[in-house]
Amino acid sequence: MPPTRPRGETRYATAQRAGRQQLRALILDEASRLLEAEGPEALTMRRISHNLGCSTTVLYTMFGAKAGIADALWTEGFARLTATLENAGGADPLDRLGAIARAYRANALANRSYYAIMFQRPIPGFQPSAQAYQSSLRPLGLLTDAVRACINAGVFRAEEPEHIAGVLWAAAHGGVSLELAGYEGEREAEARFNDLCSATASWYMSHNGPTTRPPPS
Repeated sequence: MPPTRPRGETRYATAQRAGRQQLRALILDEASRLLEAEGPEALTMRRISHNLGCSTTVLYTMFGAKAGIADALWTEGFARLTATLENAGGADPLDRLGAIARAYRANALANRSYYAIMFQRPIPGFQPSAQAYQSSLRPLGLLTDAVRACINAGVFRAEEPEHIAGVLWAAAHGGVSLELAGYEGEREAEARFNDLCSATASWYMSHNGPTTRPPPS
């Protein structure tokens, strides 16, 4: 729960009282909001510090420069996605795979500005650092583990789990991207997302495995 802000206190001062992690999250949330609302031109140290009520020195100390903020935004986006997927559970491998798909969509809808930074590259010239790039591989690793569990359980055919995971991710990403772009209402978009993920998963279902259960949706 975020700390209560006394009347007249800036968001920066409130987050500062709560600790460094709260302050870092506040700065990144404001940076991502500016990027989504006004584009990359608004993503400046001066603009961020002005909106939060702090000095630019604070930003330079924590992130080094604008490139450091961009790198931190990328890392934070994938950290949130990873945490969401890690909490997606299920009674069996197929249920867990379905839970991961739903968690992926929920995270994208809850973190739209971060999702754009992660996958749409709105900052011209930005390239994630090697460390940041490694952090981006963790969600795919979790999906691959879930696919591997489905293969071991006989639900999916014995194919390369990395390939299946990549195809499933592409399907989920395509559905989410259309929804974020405003195509159709939420209910229609959810139904389309579920059908897309189910149809993609069905392609890999094993004829020797349990075929009476529907694929994940």
